[in-house]
Amino acid sequence: MEFDKDLFARQEARELARQACEAQKRLGQMTQEQIDAIVEAVAQAFAGEAGALAEQAVRETGFGNVPDKTAKNLFGSRTVAQALRGMKTVGVLRQEPGLWEVAVPVGVIAAIVPSTNPTSTVCYKALIALKAGNAIVFSPHPKALACTRKAAQIVARAAEAAGAPKGSVSCLSVPALAGCQELMAAPEVRLILATGGPGMVKAAYSSGKPAIGEGAGNGPAYIHHSADVEQALKRILRSKTFDNGTVCASEQSIIVEKALENPVMEIGRRLGYYFMDAGEAERLGSLLFRPTGGLDPKIVGKDAPALADMAGFSVPQGTKILVAREEAAGPARPYSMEKLCPVLAFFVMDSQEAVLERCVEILTYEGGGHTFAIHAEDEAVIRRFAEKIPVSRFLVNAPAALGGIGAMSKLFPALTLGCGAVGGSSSSNNISPMDLLNIRRVAWGTEQAGETGTARRPARGAGVDPALVEALTEKILQRLG
Repeated sequence: MEFDKDLFARQEARELARQACEAQKRLGQMTQEQIDAIVEAVAQAFAGEAGALAEQAVRETGFGNVPDKTAKNLFGSRTVAQALRGMKTVGVLRQEPGLWEVAVPVGVIAAIVPSTNPTSTVCYKALIALKAGNAIVFSPHPKALACTRKAAQIVARAAEAAGAPKGSVSCLSVPALAGCQELMAAPEVRLILATGGPGMVKAAYSSGKPAIGEGAGNGPAYIHHSADVEQALKRILRSKTFDNGTVCASEQSIIVEKALENPVMEIGRRLGYYFMDAGEAERLGSLLFRPTGGLDPKIVGKDAPALADMAGFSVPQGTKILVAREEAAGPARPYSMEKLCPVLAFFVMDSQEAVLERCVEILTYEGGGHTFAIHAEDEAVIRRFAEKIPVSRFLVNAPAALGGIGAMSKLFPALTLGCGAVGGSSSSNNISPMDLLNIRRVAWGTEQAGETGTARRPARGAGVDPALVEALTEKILQRLG
């Protein structure tokens, strides 16, 4: 007897959510030491499979390349685990006179996994969920089902061997929309952690459950005249070619003032940038997006020579990035949008003010709240742009893909990057365990004087007039009754 795929997917989602709920009840009772041991075991086991998982992901999806996928897997395991060491996530997190803050796990998390990062995302999300005492159920992308399930199995086995209850980490086996929807709607699920395309992230926010997602990336990179131009172009090259451009924080355009146009092109050509002529740019531009407006999966994660070949033109040996001249942002300008491949727009402006306006225009059209990169030594310019550019990650002299995820910056190492309200996200953080906890605040009355958690009435000279406080309190009490 053949079972209906959607019905099976729905039933599996319900069962995994129930198992996760039972597992989380036990996880939530564990000590910090027990939780930390589980996290370390998962990271170590996953790192040992980083290369094999990378090979499977590239083979299954056709996106990116094995060396960089391996690096992503090590980042999502070892680097994240290192950042978690010493982080307190169990019990009383902070205590001061009159106020305690106590960690409370959110419960069961439903995690959406993208096809561009189908294995590293699993380990990263599992680590931050487990660190906060939560169970997690993964929903894989249909294009990456096998490698995502394999990644989840490695994580689950390692977690359980280290003491996690069975069901703490699990993954749907049927890549059906019905199963994903059922998982997000399951009463046991308390939070959705969504990484993926705009449609899936929107569905997560529309589910009626609390959700943390990310918006589209479309970050410009401004090379200011105070920068070392060659060094800036090397950083952008390293970033935009990493895993063939599949990191959403990677640069999508280079923007300069007129005086730097020729230096950027001359140095860029020497480094492997290929500046397309108008005909070549038009042919490639027609392949980037589907008629419906979405990015065409056929171009995602392909290298520059392969993209040129698809568009019917040849490039010199050693070409690493394709660059198209662009003049505006909008739906008729494909190069002004997010391109998950080594393709960049090139904007040349008449002044610094025009650069600022164009960057805001680009991000207003797409990518607001995500990431921006500036290459400059002039701190006044950096400060001016930092006060105006509508992003959550403002990177200075860093490869945006690697700086944005925290691999080459002091940001928390993360593969889910919140974009804040301007980008349609509930958080502007690089998502960490602290985003997956609720805080219970234990507060003492301001007139109580005890030895534990004491809070005394402010003394004169401390900035508050006690007589005024008493008078206002009396009025409030009169109004209440």
